[in-house]
Amino acid sequence: MFPVAILAGGLATRLRPLTECTPKSLITVAGRPFLFYQLELLKAQGIHDVVLCVGFLGDQIRTSVGDGSRFGLVIRYSFDGDEPLGTGGAIGRAVSLLGEHFFVLNGDSYLRCSYERVQAGYRESACPALMTVLRNDNRWVRSNAVFRDGVVNAYDKQNQRSDMTYVDFGLSVMSAAAVARFSHARVFDLSLIFSTLAAERRLAGMEMTERFYEVGSMQGIRDTEAHLLNRPAPV
Repeated sequence: MFPVAILAGGLATRLRPLTECTPKSLITVAGRPFLFYQLELLKAQGIHDVVLCVGFLGDQIRTSVGDGSRFGLVIRYSFDGDEPLGTGGAIGRAVSLLGEHFFVLNGDSYLRCSYERVQAGYRESACPALMTVLRNDNRWVRSNAVFRDGVVNAYDKQNQRSDMTYVDFGLSVMSAAAVARFSHARVFDLSLIFSTLAAERRLAGMEMTERFYEVGSMQGIRDTEAHLLNRPAPV
């Protein structure tokens, strides 16, 4: 299985004051740090290597998680440095730890899906990246993607179109080559890569059918906590 980069370096301003002294990945959900649930889910999916892309209060994350042995994982860290690099810049810095192909997981997402199936879909697509998508119709959050025939035809987080009925699910697969195209931009968002590839019809897509859970908002935390307290099987 490909290694997984977890984006855990954001400031999480929407959750303040909860995140003033605690990184979003470590906020308590159902009695435990949220990141612990993510790591256990990755282990159950057959993942072995994880790179945590951290920034704000990143040392707290490294102290809590360590080398990953308690989760049966090998965990390494990539720090933003003196300034936030954005999600794209963070992946650019971490590429040397990730190799030629890797998953990218949002640090606030808990996703019950088959990583093996997503990886196979990426391989079969022959595209430089694959985005998992969910038919959303603005139900959970604002839709931001057009998905047809296995390809993401348009992606825009800022400007919504009427034909955008899908939303990015929170998990993607990328090649180091896709990231290298933007190496000139030290600070940037992953959406730049996705929107560029979508415009070129080179961003593969895979539709998910089960909703995502996230801790990026107070309502999201409540929904995720309720889900985790039901203790469903991790896969």
